[in-house]
Amino acid sequence: MTVPFLDLGAATAELRDEIDAALARVLDSGWYLLGDELAAFETEYAEYCGAARCVGVGNGLDALTLALRALGAGDGDEVIVPSNTYIATWLAVSAVGATPVAVEADPATHNLDPARIEAAITPRTKVVLPVHLYGQPADVDPILGVARAHGLRVVEDAAQAHGARYRGRRLGAHSDVVCWSFYPGKNLGALGDAGAITTDDTELAERVRMLRNYGSRVKYVNELRGVNSRMDEIQAAVLRVKLTHLDEWNARRASIAATYLRELAGVGGLELPTVPEWADPAWHLFVVTHPERDRLQQHLTAAGVQTLIHYPIPPYRQGAYRGHPAVGASPIADRLADTVLSLPIGPQLDDESVARVAALLHSFATPSNQ
Repeated sequence: MTVPFLDLGAATAELRDEIDAALARVLDSGWYLLGDELAAFETEYAEYCGAARCVGVGNGLDALTLALRALGAGDGDEVIVPSNTYIATWLAVSAVGATPVAVEADPATHNLDPARIEAAITPRTKVVLPVHLYGQPADVDPILGVARAHGLRVVEDAAQAHGARYRGRRLGAHSDVVCWSFYPGKNLGALGDAGAITTDDTELAERVRMLRNYGSRVKYVNELRGVNSRMDEIQAAVLRVKLTHLDEWNARRASIAATYLRELAGVGGLELPTVPEWADPAWHLFVVTHPERDRLQQHLTAAGVQTLIHYPIPPYRQGAYRGHPAVGASPIADRLADTVLSLPIGPQLDDESVARVAALLHSFATPSNQ
């Protein structure tokens, strides 16, 4: 029996008729960029997130980069980022010419620790950029509190958190701007690359809207030095289909997570996700830690269970940031990189597979429980 980490084929098969109809609608329209499908998705996703505006772009990294540009971040500025995140968060900062300044995570939640932000603020700090890692909401209110006290803007990286709620409200408009990825493996995934920003700031949304399209509102009239980062009509049409199923699929993820939390409690050496009372995660990933992570992963792999490591190398240790002046040691990020393991949790995962994963974790012997 093989347990896939995520079965995208099964997800597509479940919605095949609806997706086929959406694709046919785009093909029949003869309009493939900046058309009715994108406009409809932007309206529907903004409403879903409780935001005034949504602007679709080419991918999640572009969403971050264009959001930072729209806020005026650039050469000479610093942006506070988590030490523990996917490197795209850092790359967006570098792309606008600013400097990423790493702040360590809360060891319990793996998200940016609000209590550590103030010490990292300098006269050059422009933006604080928390990440809702694994689909677990970061603690936005204290982050906003510190940022506002110092006159800073806040950009949320919600690439893994579609549908997650913070203090009862869906992520999407708590701060200045929220950035999304619709990479195929996300909770809300396209058939290729796609991304978006959501915000309550109409002026900011319009600036991103121009930046994504060569800096233009009117064809051949270029007000800004923009780029080409446009979500195409096919991706928008598919995302419209999947958006109607997102809550259902997130509920299935939550059910799997609840089973893991119940069945794996007390397994020797295994640390389970910590969910604060104010958080309702999207459960994009179910990430455990174990001091013998590599041996545990080999144990699961040998039994046909696919797992992944999010992420094996912290950004500051990547070659892209070797020798970077603002990068210092991040022992919490290092410890997480050495111990985290992501278990299967896709919405198409059946109960038998979940039970098998749990049983295999129980059977794994560690020095502490032999």
